Amino acid sequence: MNNPKNIKESVKEKYGQIAKGKIGVIPSITSCCSSDSCCVGSDSTVIDMSSRYDKADMTAIPDGADLGLGCGTPTVYAELKEGMIILDLGSGAGIDCFVASKYVGKTGRVIGVDMTEEMITKANENKKKINAMNVEFRLGEIENLPVDNNTIDRVISNCVINLVPDKKIAFSEIYRVLKPSGKFTVSDIVVDGVISENERKDAALWAGCISGAISRQEYLDIISITGFRDTIISSEKKYDYKLKSGGGLYSITVSGTK
Repeated sequence: MNNPKNIKESVKEKYGQIAKGKIGVIPSITSCCSSDSCCVGSDSTVIDMSSRYDKADMTAIPDGADLGLGCGTPTVYAELKEGMIILDLGSGAGIDCFVASKYVGKTGRVIGVDMTEEMITKANENKKKINAMNVEFRLGEIENLPVDNNTIDRVISNCVINLVPDKKIAFSEIYRVLKPSGKFTVSDIVVDGVISENERKDAALWAGCISGAISRQEYLDIISITGFRDTIISSEKKYDYKLKSGGGLYSITVSGTK
């Protein structure tokens, strides 16, 4: 399962099924998931990775926008302001885009990018429910964003970068689209042990936010090498999950400045 094309197709298939309601993010589907948590996995372990949004942020958010696929709340730490242009990577059904749209107001704009057509369709359906005129959704991949250079004030992402086969390219793309002094805030999964070769090859564990995760230090090193400065981890949470090597699984919310 180390082939990037195969990884992407597996992730697309799983998230497409979720978008169409053919499978749910429920404890009977194993991985890092619970009824209101992140991703889709494979055997019998259930880990609550649910994002806890502020009640005020959830006001007027359309039903169906929060599919429970996040592992944090990047909008809380992203310092969103009126008039900003925000980019959400792996925007899913639109939850973080709609939350961000409240902060940037009518003079701002939020762009959501997702590689799954079914998610784009669902997000646009949710957009119509609340007439979110300052939000748009684009089909595309994080390693090749359909966004111009130096046009974004803030990049956010929620439990998605771990699904990307080449994280160096992903952060290079984030750097490319950000304006000078622009910032990213990403909630994502990291590990403190070694993921076995068998785990790396498990398609369900890839889609379940486990097999594609890297160590916290490697994650931070990629950010630094890309050229970001002032990197800070704003929050972290350890989950009750053990890798075959005995290592653990964490979610972190990390920010950096171009």
